[in-house]
Amino acid sequence: MSIAKVKRLLVWIPIFIFSLLWLVIAGAPFLFMALSTFKTQFEMLTGGVFALPQSFYLSNLVTVVTGGFWNYFLNSVIVVTISLFLLLMITSFAAYPLSRFKFKFRNTIFSTIVACMAIPIHVALIPIFVMMRNIGLFDSIWALIGPYIAFNLPISVFILTTFMGLIPREMEEAAEIDGCSKYRIFFTIMLPLSKPGLATLAIFNAINMWNEFVFAFVLTQSMGSRTLPLAIWEFQGQYTNHVPLMMTVLTLTAVPMIIAFIIGQDRLIKGMMVGAVKG
Repeated sequence: MSIAKVKRLLVWIPIFIFSLLWLVIAGAPFLFMALSTFKTQFEMLTGGVFALPQSFYLSNLVTVVTGGFWNYFLNSVIVVTISLFLLLMITSFAAYPLSRFKFKFRNTIFSTIVACMAIPIHVALIPIFVMMRNIGLFDSIWALIGPYIAFNLPISVFILTTFMGLIPREMEEAAEIDGCSKYRIFFTIMLPLSKPGLATLAIFNAINMWNEFVFAFVLTQSMGSRTLPLAIWEFQGQYTNHVPLMMTVLTLTAVPMIIAFIIGQDRLIKGMMVGAVKG
């Protein structure tokens, strides 16, 4: 074996060991939840933590699904989908001029947007609650869309503006020579090239919106308008001592985000790494 291969092996062995260790640490809680889903309460208390179910007990799934879980799930899907679409659209429209154009107050506007990242959501809870009640959106899923967009917008604009700033200007200049307008450059060049950055923002913000609890708790009241984090809260109050049922709710809540991450992990990594080797 050559010296180069030995050096490469010495580098990759610690990385592999660390990755395997991290997989065990991160995967153990989900494995516990998934296994507990198919266990009875008695089996859960008497068997090992990671012991395989004696039989695939499906009553927990049936109880959760028939207990209104799909209503919470559908509400979360609607809220996250609409909020994410509008957020990415607004972010793209804001990031393009901030990253490519030079105009008066550009730095001031960008600095103000970045400064908004420091505003805690709890400060705005009461004003937003009063506003939603006055305009008639309180206790509906539509009340969540505005706050979700507003509080995720600053960091999204900051990330995408930085991302778009790394795209070579020569491509824009070539398009302008061919007679392309700014709008056409945006839709045919900037947006396609920004897909890794948009994918990163989509996954990052989708997870935040999917797991958001405070606004969902304050702005909704009835079961028909609440989202999945409230489902966990509701089931916890109803089945406090029934661990397998609680693990079933948690598993069903986590699975969609895990699937989304698996599907979009390549674009997420590309979006995070773009610019790391610039120059």
